[in-house]
Amino acid sequence: MNLLLLDNNDFITPGRVEISDRRFLQLRDIIKLEDNKTFRAGITGGNTGTATVVEFSDTKAVLDVNLDSPPPEPSGITLVCALPRPQTFHKVLHCAITMGVKNIWFIHSRKVEKSYWQASVLQDEAVDKEIRLALEQCGDTIYPQIEYRRRFKPFVEDELPGLIAGANAAIFGHPRSELKPESFAGKKIVLLIGPEGGFSDYEVEKLSSAGVTGVTLGSRVLRTEFAVAALLAKLS
Repeated sequence: MNLLLLDNNDFITPGRVEISDRRFLQLRDIIKLEDNKTFRAGITGGNTGTATVVEFSDTKAVLDVNLDSPPPEPSGITLVCALPRPQTFHKVLHCAITMGVKNIWFIHSRKVEKSYWQASVLQDEAVDKEIRLALEQCGDTIYPQIEYRRRFKPFVEDELPGLIAGANAAIFGHPRSELKPESFAGKKIVLLIGPEGGFSDYEVEKLSSAGVTGVTLGSRVLRTEFAVAALLAKLS
């Protein structure tokens, strides 16, 4: 935990919080609580700053907080990812959030198993837990917006054009492309990443018709979480 992520209900008085849950255990056992020890903190949806230990016991800690700095700047990338297998979903979500992506869409694709949509990792509580862990990791406080679309064609035809209209370009990972992602670095981008088997020929045709350009990381086929990490890094 590189940042203690606070909520409004943690405050017992203005500028003072009491922590007694998972976060406290990490402060106690990993960070090691000491009187007057100071570490990074932030309020969900708001500023970052510092928290200083006032008192603590075996079950809780009282901290004075000073939150006077804005959170990190968000990425200009919108990520659209074919829903990965459940054991990979949290890795993709965590990676995108720690890289500053604030607009994340998970969509259906021909090679996405329909059973993935019933996975427990998509439940609100599980997703919220992963979001908070990622924000604590990267020192951010702003939740991403996450959308789910179970039908590929309606998404591409009805919603993707609106996303593209607000960006400088839209690209999708495609091993057979010759264009490198580095040429889009630093721009406001809509990035689409397919399932591990790649988008189908029909889906590639639909994306291309919608104005999305293929880019390649080479001829090797990567796992979804590695493709996400590599493409986000090259576009940052």
